[in-house]
Amino acid sequence: MTIFDEISIIANKLANEGKVPSVALIKGHLSQPTPLPKIIAALKNWHHDPDFIKTTDKNEEANPNIESGRDHKELNKLIAEAIAPLQQEIAELKIQVKALINK
Repeated sequence: MTIFDEISIIANKLANEGKVPSVALIKGHLSQPTPLPKIIAALKNWHHDPDFIKTTDKNEEANPNIESGRDHKELNKLIAEAIAPLQQEIAELKIQVKALINK
């Protein structure tokens, strides 16, 4: 996807939300730094197409399981399993801090 495509997509999203696309609004939504003249040129050439709003999110490309409709319960289970060691470590650190304070 070119930067002009990304600008058009952002402009369409803003327009579909009832906002008037502006250089400042578009610049705030871009995924990469873009010179103002490019944003201005793309915005001048932009024509509202309500259906042209689909972007490819880098996170979705990196993790195809999100797109495949992974069950929320399964995702929550995986998250819980991932943070369990961290929760245990926090509990141990709290005990150590209390022990240090009581000395």
